[in-house]
Amino acid sequence: MTNASPAFSWRAAALSVYGPSVLFSIGEGSVLPMIPHVAEGIGATIAVAGFIAALETVGELLGSLPTGWLLPRIGERNTMFIASGVGFAGAVTSYFAPNPLVLGIGILLIGIAAAIFQLARQALLTTAVPIEYRARALSTLGGMFRLGITVGPFLMAALLGFGLGPTFAFGVQAVAIVLIIVLLLIVRDPERAAAARDLPDEVAEELVADPIDVHPRTGMITTARRRWSVLVTVGVGAASLSALRQSRQMILPLWAVAIALDPDATALIIGIAALIDFALFYTGGLVMDRFGRMWVVMPVTVGLAMGHILLAVTGLLPGPILWFSIIAILLSLANGLGSGVVMTLAADLADKTNPAPFLALWRLMTSAGGAAAPLIVSGVTALASLPIAAVVIGVIGLGGAWLMGTTLPKYDPRRLREAPEVA
Repeated sequence: MTNASPAFSWRAAALSVYGPSVLFSIGEGSVLPMIPHVAEGIGATIAVAGFIAALETVGELLGSLPTGWLLPRIGERNTMFIASGVGFAGAVTSYFAPNPLVLGIGILLIGIAAAIFQLARQALLTTAVPIEYRARALSTLGGMFRLGITVGPFLMAALLGFGLGPTFAFGVQAVAIVLIIVLLLIVRDPERAAAARDLPDEVAEELVADPIDVHPRTGMITTARRRWSVLVTVGVGAASLSALRQSRQMILPLWAVAIALDPDATALIIGIAALIDFALFYTGGLVMDRFGRMWVVMPVTVGLAMGHILLAVTGLLPGPILWFSIIAILLSLANGLGSGVVMTLAADLADKTNPAPFLALWRLMTSAGGAAAPLIVSGVTALASLPIAAVVIGVIGLGGAWLMGTTLPKYDPRRLREAPEVA
């Protein structure tokens, strides 16, 4: 006798899965637009400020592999506690940073925490959610991150209006992490319930007590050997999309500094753009579930790439603040449709019983793309200019769109596995 596989419950996931995601991303949303301003305030040039901002994505890159090792061994909830501790240390370090070097260390720790946190949530939903709901569930996860990214800048704009400095963004992040720890302690562990699905009753009863190590582990090296063709095709394309997204988060605040836009105006404009981004999160998941992944992947990748190129063109036009606002909104429209798309592609291709190794490798590749883009932006800005850096990233994105357009269709999940039974 086996347990029935229930349909995905949005209500059950609200606090246990999506609540911590909203809190963590509020902290990130508060911090990201302020990093260049904080760095400039302690003596960094625009190029150095860009490098410091890029360390957040470098941290995400460094955090991917240990998370793939940790998850199968200590579980999602314990992994979340580790992420919270690392993130809190990064926020405190950044808050008290006396110089760009110490600030960079704090930002690096924040990036490591983000990688651990996001991969833990993704692995849980990959295991727990039937394929019919997968894109919507993961798009909602992406939407919760976007909700925090939306709330964060508005919150900082309000705090700046009360006379607090940009550095206080790290205080907001520290408070958000403390609230996550409290939430993890008081809500039911979703991993235990998810792990018991589709298993014999006697195994499920044992699993509720200890959900770890029911399925045999496959290491990341073995997984890389088995899945290398997927990783070097679809994975590289997804990495280019991540590069576009990370560049967008960095290049807009840098552009604001370059056109002498005040920190409160920067936070307000980016917050409005983030609100548009958030509003589209469920639409993308619905389209992916009903029509296929390509209907979202291509518009998002091409749209973000062209947005970067158009941003560079606006440097030649009058009214830089107006054009900055327009491009920020256009980039948000493109990005909003793709909420959760990179996570959905990974979930489609991962082993459902032991997804962590593949997800970690996938995350490593996409984080590498995300880490490379800000480094490219800061490097090209130092050697040439910020508009040229925007064009370079846009061209890389168009190449990634071509790669995914030619390789992704054969990995359609409907061809890879049959849909699971839904009660």
